[in-house]
Amino acid sequence: MTTLVYLLRHGATALNRLVPYRLQGRGSDPSLDPEGQDQARRAAGALATLPITAVYTSPLARAFETAAIVALPHRLDPVAVPALIEADIGRWEGLTWTEAQAQDPDQHARFHADPGATAYPDGESFLDVSRRVGPTLADLADAHLGEQIIVVGHNVVNRAYLATLLGLPIDLARSLRQSNGGINLIQYDGPSARVVTLNATLHL
Repeated sequence: MTTLVYLLRHGATALNRLVPYRLQGRGSDPSLDPEGQDQARRAAGALATLPITAVYTSPLARAFETAAIVALPHRLDPVAVPALIEADIGRWEGLTWTEAQAQDPDQHARFHADPGATAYPDGESFLDVSRRVGPTLADLADAHLGEQIIVVGHNVVNRAYLATLLGLPIDLARSLRQSNGGINLIQYDGPSARVVTLNATLHL
């Protein structure tokens, strides 16, 4: 039986829109800003007429708030799944890339040379994230055979998972764009899964 998983990235927070960009992992837990709330409402509108039976989310506020908004048209309560939490980026939490390079020049060079297998300092790698998120999504799909569900994740979480499904080397995961409020559609047929739509943003 076919299961459809609509995988979203949460709406924006003020940290997402800072220039220069500051790294935001599981150690930061801001709420959605007004733009992020609007992105979540637009995503909710895009999915409102679908027969959604469950909404799952990372426990972080920015994801949970997005999930609550997209769940509203379906009269569902979002369920937090700890394994969907954003990557642990360790010592680089809240830093710009320039600050991270100044603080850990060797680790910064290794990370950019091999971003898939090289962990953030005192944190996770993209490969680590893929290994925890992939089985979690498969289990959720298996629990909803023949149904359609929504999952709200994060930038690194989604990219690591999608790279694996697309058959890309994990070091290319960072090349996959995941817009705030963007929607990916994953089709599960038994144990196999394929990406049907990647980062749809027309609703935004």
